[in-house]
Amino acid sequence: MVGKWHLGVGLNGTYLPTRQGFDKYLGIPYSHDQGPCQNLTCFPPDVKCYGHCDQGVVTVPLMFNEIIKQQPADFLQLEKAYSEFASQFINVAVQNKSPFFLYYPSHHTHYPQYAGTDYAGKSPRGPFGDALMEFDGTVGKILKTLEETGVINNTLIFFTGDNGPELMRKSRGGNAGLMKCGKGTTYEGGMREPAIAYWPGFIQPGVTRDLASSLDILPTFAKLAGAPLPKAQLDGVDMTDILFNKGPSKRQAMFYYPIDPSEKYSVFAVRWKNFKAHYYTRGAAHSESTPDNNCSLLAFLKHHDPPLLFNLEADPSENYNLDGTEWDPVRKQIQTIKEQFEASMVFGESEISKGLDSALEPCCTPSCTPKPECCHCTSAL
Repeated sequence: MVGKWHLGVGLNGTYLPTRQGFDKYLGIPYSHDQGPCQNLTCFPPDVKCYGHCDQGVVTVPLMFNEIIKQQPADFLQLEKAYSEFASQFINVAVQNKSPFFLYYPSHHTHYPQYAGTDYAGKSPRGPFGDALMEFDGTVGKILKTLEETGVINNTLIFFTGDNGPELMRKSRGGNAGLMKCGKGTTYEGGMREPAIAYWPGFIQPGVTRDLASSLDILPTFAKLAGAPLPKAQLDGVDMTDILFNKGPSKRQAMFYYPIDPSEKYSVFAVRWKNFKAHYYTRGAAHSESTPDNNCSLLAFLKHHDPPLLFNLEADPSENYNLDGTEWDPVRKQIQTIKEQFEASMVFGESEISKGLDSALEPCCTPSCTPKPECCHCTSAL
């Protein structure tokens, strides 16, 4: 696993990738804005990162397995280190004739934007474009390694996002197009992601409009690998019929939770086929810079009874509520699906609600003082 691991470190490293099934890891164990960045260099020769990011905590560490190699991480060299790590991993696996799984969640194009010397100033769209170009470059180098090692035709490549675009500030580059609002909301702009599956000789070129989710990746990969699924109730379904046969999706419904899910409010929205019902709506700080007042942080939590209903096929922007009685059968069907799902839903213990403990902040020199400023080190990868 290489890149952004957004589960953090945990007590004695219990959350790290190496404790969650990955053999090797190079990356930042959370988002690269979760540490002071105003004095860090994001673009050469010494252009400081735009903004302040999180304050009063340690700078972001770059970790190899469970050891901090750099603190703060060198943004100018980060993608180069990632692509070299990924290429070496693939080369060794091919030499050993071993099947492999490489997971690369990029920091790009999350704020703050950054890019190394090969990409800084090279795009026509400023810092956001440079960051996107560098991301594209890393993906390209991984694909080139697959080609050079002769396994490109025996490798499934799956690309997707993790949430809708940030619309907090126009300078950050986010754009949801026709979709309503953006990151942090349960509107389509906050939940839809790009997805590309590539496997020459197995996946035929084309586009599918069938419903799928990142939750479906686990059961799909497990089936292809011949691996047993964990003995737990999963929300994902197998996507192989969509990918290889251009067949229909096994997924008929999607359940939308807010960024702070709770048993009190439960599901905010439910999609069934092309219809989507909103039981609760709320804006978000990450969707602040849009003329739609429904997206703003000032668009407080609102309960809808009956729920708002949209046909996403005809109205992807969720502008026209289907409030006529002729749509009651659709609402009833969605309500039944919602109730069945909620009856089987068990909320786990929230790790975030446990609160803060500064002693758990990763520091490459644990006994140094004063913290967090003294946590600073650099070593060869």
